[in-house]
Amino acid sequence: MPTDAPAGPPPGEIELDYVGSLSNAAKVIAALHKGEKRLVFCDSRRQVEELGAAPRARDVTVFLSHASLSADERARSEQAFAEARDCVIVATSTLELGIDVGDLDRVVQIDAPGTVASFLQRIGRTGRRAGSSRNCLFLATRKDALSQAAALLLLWGRGWVEPVVAPPEPRHLVAQQLLAATLQEHKLGDQVWPEQWNGLAPFDRSAAPILRHLTEEGFLDTDGGMLFIGPEAEHHFGRRHFIELTASFTAPPQFTVLSGRAEIGRMDPSVLTEERPGPRRLLLAGRSWQVTFIDWGRKRLFVEPVEGGGIAKWSGGTLAGLSYALTRAMRDVLLGADPRVSLTRRAEVCLQEWRDEDAPHLVRPGGTLIARRGNDVRWWTWAGYRANATLGATLPSVADPVQRPTDCYLRLREDLSPDMWRAALDAAQAGPALVLPDVDQRAVRGLKFSAALPQRLAVATLSARLTDFDGARAVLAEPKRFSTGQ
Repeated sequence: MPTDAPAGPPPGEIELDYVGSLSNAAKVIAALHKGEKRLVFCDSRRQVEELGAAPRARDVTVFLSHASLSADERARSEQAFAEARDCVIVATSTLELGIDVGDLDRVVQIDAPGTVASFLQRIGRTGRRAGSSRNCLFLATRKDALSQAAALLLLWGRGWVEPVVAPPEPRHLVAQQLLAATLQEHKLGDQVWPEQWNGLAPFDRSAAPILRHLTEEGFLDTDGGMLFIGPEAEHHFGRRHFIELTASFTAPPQFTVLSGRAEIGRMDPSVLTEERPGPRRLLLAGRSWQVTFIDWGRKRLFVEPVEGGGIAKWSGGTLAGLSYALTRAMRDVLLGADPRVSLTRRAEVCLQEWRDEDAPHLVRPGGTLIARRGNDVRWWTWAGYRANATLGATLPSVADPVQRPTDCYLRLREDLSPDMWRAALDAAQAGPALVLPDVDQRAVRGLKFSAALPQRLAVATLSARLTDFDGARAVLAEPKRFSTGQ
């Protein structure tokens, strides 16, 4: 848990501003620090594309970098940026580390990253030259993003950073490794297979139920005490010489975008199927393109450049939301804590309005608040997505069953009464343990190698990653108060 802040802020020139929109952020970036090299971080590819296109209209030299641009396109942008001076490169986390883009003068963060660790990587790109210092300008485009940025900087000022914790219970990777090792060795002894990993958990004898499932379902064949790749493994993962076994993550299907023979990048297919008036136009590499031909079978788009009107869209994103620590820091900000950084007048006014107008309905010192507004009943836990998902599963008699937990609150039944609430808490405290959250079957299908796991183990794997028992226990132990709003 974060502790009280030290006497002074960490070294660095950090400023937090509220600009209210992405277009306003583009105006600020174009106006400030002319003649310098500026690295602008966004936390979505769509933001990168939209922000990258805007400064170009103001005669600013702009380059882009994100995972859906082709390797050649990214390399050209990063090389050109490294060699230039008065320019901007707009990027996702692809430029947090690793790529050398030369000496940077400024880092600009649009809204806020999801972790202090990510912020440390980004600010660490500056201050490397003699006589320079670390710096970062936050430009919040929404009020909730302003509060998240202020909370992140509050944690940073306290010297807090997320602990490094491996994802729990990686059963799907156990299945992958058993199949990959059998494929590599051509055959594997059905009693000595743990030696491949020197008995390292979870690739030890505890993986026996997964191995049993693989053999029973035909992913592995057995003969004479040896394991061989079976027909189900070939069916699910055998395409292109089992290339599916070489990566442990999945990516949504994307169409390759081509201008002539040059690959520009990849785009989500939803931009081709959603209803929109007029010609089909994309925004990619900071430029607008009009679709001239779609090769549905080979997932390829052919385009030609046009002036404006392009749309950028990708599916996916973080499912697990913000952490307990960061969401609690947002609560601290709402209760009046300010990070030890420079706040612009706009940021100060926005934060104060949030505190004056919203705080009485969202937060109380020393506990949590259950607030009713009409039929909408919310438990403002400020505990993060995982803890709220755990609380919803643990208190099914009072939690609204038709909801997706949020970072800051859990929606409760509209007919909730104090007596029902106390009975639910008593039942939870008398029960044996907190409850794992339910998992959507679509998420199970999205877990790579889930086909090679028993259904119950695939569900348990995802449930463990959506759970925060410590955060849920901390919230349950706090005083709680009912509040009736207007």
